[in-house]
Amino acid sequence: MNKEAIKKVVLAYSGGLDTSIIIPWLKENYNNCEVIAVSGNVGQADELEGLEEKALKTGASKLYVLDLTDEYVDEYIIPTLKAGAIYEEYLLGTSTARPCIAKGLVDIAIKEGADAICHGCTGKGNDQVRFELAIKHFAPNMPIIAPWREWSIKSREEEIDYAEAHNIPLKINRETNYSKDKNLWHLSHEGLDLENPGNEPQYEKPGFLEMSVSPLQAPDEPTYITLDFEQGAPVALNGEKMSAKDIILQLNEIGGKNGIGLLDIVENRLVGMKSRGLYETPGGTILYKAHSVLETICLDKMTMHEKQKLSITFAELVYNGQWFTPLREALSAFVDKTQETVTGTVKLKLYKGNMINAGVWSPNSLYSEDLASFGESDYDQTDSAGFINLYGLPIKVQAIVNSKKK
Repeated sequence: MNKEAIKKVVLAYSGGLDTSIIIPWLKENYNNCEVIAVSGNVGQADELEGLEEKALKTGASKLYVLDLTDEYVDEYIIPTLKAGAIYEEYLLGTSTARPCIAKGLVDIAIKEGADAICHGCTGKGNDQVRFELAIKHFAPNMPIIAPWREWSIKSREEEIDYAEAHNIPLKINRETNYSKDKNLWHLSHEGLDLENPGNEPQYEKPGFLEMSVSPLQAPDEPTYITLDFEQGAPVALNGEKMSAKDIILQLNEIGGKNGIGLLDIVENRLVGMKSRGLYETPGGTILYKAHSVLETICLDKMTMHEKQKLSITFAELVYNGQWFTPLREALSAFVDKTQETVTGTVKLKLYKGNMINAGVWSPNSLYSEDLASFGESDYDQTDSAGFINLYGLPIKVQAIVNSKKK
């Protein structure tokens, strides 16, 4: 990359530790270039407060805050939910947000005539891949600056040293310096004591959890909810029609109060290492549960089983930053076809971190009480004898052949 040619840079800006120090670092190392900060609002709420003032004070020429919340939900979260895509128990909260934000970055970079796009992802993580593959999709010739692959800073402690030396205000300190990612779908926690898988998460410590409470601190009485779906997408909560985004936001409140959606895993990162992370996904966990319950009565056996296989591939594509690929689009087309009959209502009982089935109904239900009943039914049990004879014929033939060899 010819640094002399870099006059204007668009920076993916969150106001967190990494991107806060990147603005002065870019100006120091790229010929005092103009830095345009871009923050993609995917529901991180209070993290956006005071962002413009902070960006300008640290050297940015301007800040764009892009409201991507509806796009994020409708074009990324819902397709992933309908696919039932889960990566090693993880509900892909960061993974789905990155391509959405990257698309917005490219839009601004083109609008501003930027010479490069910069991100604050480390060389150890998955996000560098997610951002850069999306940027390559929309702007294949755009130079990308990744300071973590250039600068001499080796740790978050050294980042704090740099920030203090440059009078950059931070909302964290060395004792609460977890690496976090927050949006309307989830909140992730990494680093500090969590880097040792032998350490129990501090769920009950005040201020540790932000979207949820520990199941130990949840109410002693259960909360009942109903969710309505149309063709696999949520359309109503407790009988009230609303957007998918509003359903998620309300479920975050309801689920969080009941200790739903806490996940502590050691996951396999794309770059090869294992990483321990703790996730809060209250609303998303409820939606995944309700959606899967509804599919049990709406999908035939072979479609359900094939969908479950392909959901692993879908999840890997999303996790690995390959959202904008022909295969992901093809899988989404398959998923949409399977969801044509996934319409109905699911009732759940939420209690101290648990989600208990409390009823499911659908006009497209394939469940027949008349056939499945242990009482008198329309099923002719004598039909099973011929079926078993044919189904077991290969086993019978193999046994006969084996007996002749003895």
